[in-house]
Amino acid sequence: MDVIDEIKAERHRQRIDEGWTFEHDDTHDKGEMALAAGCYALNAAPERFADGVVPIFWPWAREWWKPKSRRRDLVRAAALIVAEIERMDRATVERIADKFEANGVVLDPDAHGRLR
Repeated sequence: MDVIDEIKAERHRQRIDEGWTFEHDDTHDKGEMALAAGCYALNAAPERFADGVVPIFWPWAREWWKPKSRRRDLVRAAALIVAEIERMDRATVERIADKFEANGVVLDPDAHGRLR
């Protein structure tokens, strides 16, 4: 499995195993997933956060900070970046669809936020 496949698999794990659906991700509209990705990416640096220390800019409760190995943290960071980009894309399509609907045209985006 190459690294892109690992990132896809991690994104799938987040959605399926953890239950972080698109609808759930859409509630994190203040950059939380980008912040979490940044924390995991920084934790992959040679000077990692000390064991038991939760980064000050970690966006969620302490119990959700679960660092692994440097490489694994980078894969998790990449998957969170993908999640944030997907969320942003869905929000953009929703704003566009709302503008069209205000003018009497109905657009029907799919679950990924893509127009059909």
